Amino acid sequence: MAVRAVRGAVQLERDEAGHMDERVAALLTAVLERNDLTGDDLISIWFTATPDLHSDFPAAAARGLGITDVPLICAQELDIAGAMPRVVRILAHIESDRPRAEIAHVYLGAAAALRKDIAQ
Repeated sequence: MAVRAVRGAVQLERDEAGHMDERVAALLTAVLERNDLTGDDLISIWFTATPDLHSDFPAAAARGLGITDVPLICAQELDIAGAMPRVVRILAHIESDRPRAEIAHVYLGAAAALRKDIAQ
């Protein structure tokens, strides 16, 4: 079984904890479903949030989904002029037999514009 990395992002409509939990949970669920993964396939998840998000930790959404025994960490994204606002990004390390080229990276809604080259 190989270790792979899966990228993803979602743009929030507003900075509210409940909304963040909902959108990040949707992102994580899509990553799991599109890559035929279960919680046991997760090694770790790195979350970043743009500096304009303050309402909650994105990792709280993972815990709400029952991902409780996987190391999670949150960090702030770089504050770059002109960058898309209110974005949560993930980098999930997984165990998978899929070739690297078949990993489905998930960019939901407007966040698909961030990585048109790999967005599924």
